[in-house]
Amino acid sequence: MQDWKDKYASYIDKQQSSPPEPKPASGSRLTGKLKTDLPELQARLGENGDLVVRAFLLFGAYPAAMLFFTSLVNMEQVREHVLKPLMAPPPGQPEVPKDKGGMIQYIWSTAVQVTQGTTTADLSALPQAAVKGELILLIDGVPEALRMEMRQIEMRGVEQPQTEQVIRGPREGYVEKLENNLSLLRYRLQSTDFRIEISPLGERTQSRVALCYIDSVTDSALVAEVMRRISLIHTDGILDAGYIEQFIEDQPLSPFPQVQSTERPDKTVAALLEGRVAILVDGSPFALIVPALFNQFFQTVDDYTERFIMGSLIRIIRLIALASSLFFPALYVSVISYNPELLPTDFAVAISGGRAGVPFPAVLEVLIMEVSMEVLREATIRLPQMIGGALSIVGVLVIGQAAVGAGLASPITVVIVALTTIGSFATPAYNAAIALRMLRFPLILLAGMFGLYGVMIGTILILNHLLFLESFGVPYMSPYIPGKWRDLKDTLVRVPLWWMRRRPSFLHARDTDRLPRSVPAAEIDQILRQGDETDE
Repeated sequence: MQDWKDKYASYIDKQQSSPPEPKPASGSRLTGKLKTDLPELQARLGENGDLVVRAFLLFGAYPAAMLFFTSLVNMEQVREHVLKPLMAPPPGQPEVPKDKGGMIQYIWSTAVQVTQGTTTADLSALPQAAVKGELILLIDGVPEALRMEMRQIEMRGVEQPQTEQVIRGPREGYVEKLENNLSLLRYRLQSTDFRIEISPLGERTQSRVALCYIDSVTDSALVAEVMRRISLIHTDGILDAGYIEQFIEDQPLSPFPQVQSTERPDKTVAALLEGRVAILVDGSPFALIVPALFNQFFQTVDDYTERFIMGSLIRIIRLIALASSLFFPALYVSVISYNPELLPTDFAVAISGGRAGVPFPAVLEVLIMEVSMEVLREATIRLPQMIGGALSIVGVLVIGQAAVGAGLASPITVVIVALTTIGSFATPAYNAAIALRMLRFPLILLAGMFGLYGVMIGTILILNHLLFLESFGVPYMSPYIPGKWRDLKDTLVRVPLWWMRRRPSFLHARDTDRLPRSVPAAEIDQILRQGDETDE
């Protein structure tokens, strides 16, 4: 307690004293004098509780000092592989050079056991290296510093992705550490054409961003466009891949996502093999895939790991759920309010009987129920799992039975809202599901004002918006519009894998063939190939 009081008093005194002097301009050089360089470096790093400055006698004779952050390095490795051999080199090593000009090379080649390192004479570059997890070694009389890569941060292990679970497929997902995520990609994509470009992004966070693609497959124009958009990002911090997504997407005001995010390495590799580009950020368990089209957000890994008949059936069921989650409430409101004659007489009478005690019109009743479900869903997601489960049970009882008993909603409305909510859960991509949830409300309002005409107008506006969208130069509704037979093989249904011999044409891949042409094909495949060549 007393220590914190002292820190507080010291901090207040420092703030009330004269303003700090501006930092010297970048480009200053090391002088080679330890008494001068070390205080200057400490001053640039400021006061930090995890900053360690260890002065010692190099090989028992030369004054030297190490500087590093304990929160970024493994202390045991520093002690065993750096500090210990530097203070007392093991017997049998070459004699220590008396000329300090060769001291850095001697240390690197005979003493320290570190895989990556470099030297620099630029003093202004050392603070940035230290905060990235490098160990800085200064030697009195040597106008250069040795930078050693010692970064080690504890991370959680590879686990099954929480947002993209599958029945049949790999159980591994990305973690926060960039190296682990890249190793998962390398493990699955053991090709010499696999390229990874890594550069820092963010003025203050300096987050490492990796751009991944297959050189012999991906269109070079697409890679250049992704690099261009990333290079235009000027912000102080990139804390997650979602930050980059908001900077590089084509239409930020559209509710539909134009960049696909995934936690799955296998899904990323599949996208790379099609000719797409992936972006990973250090500290984020998500990868971004571009370009992303409307069709992608409703496909899962299970579509491809199962046989094509089952995969196609599941995909069709998913699309039906998608359509019901978007249009079901609006159609219900329009039919109940304007066109009850479209329903069978007995059913219409039953609905009227159920709504007899409800004081609200159908549109207001549905809106109240939808808003209640959205609030319940958001609260359930934000709460801890144990509390969220209990809240969902209580919420279902309140919104269901209690609302009907209190006369706030009719039983048929509860059924409609429940089916709509279940249908929205069937959408694999969370951001795409949110877009549909957003559009459901204006459709309900249009249905309440204009009936089926309103639903039709809303649908036309949504389709026009989708046709207007692009993702990195590719029409968002591809391959439906413009339609091409060979690209339609993996849309509403999925044909067998051996029929999908070509990569999607709208990606303009360098290597268009997935399967070599020498693979024996069935007669029907020959017919399909002729159809592809005719289309081209």
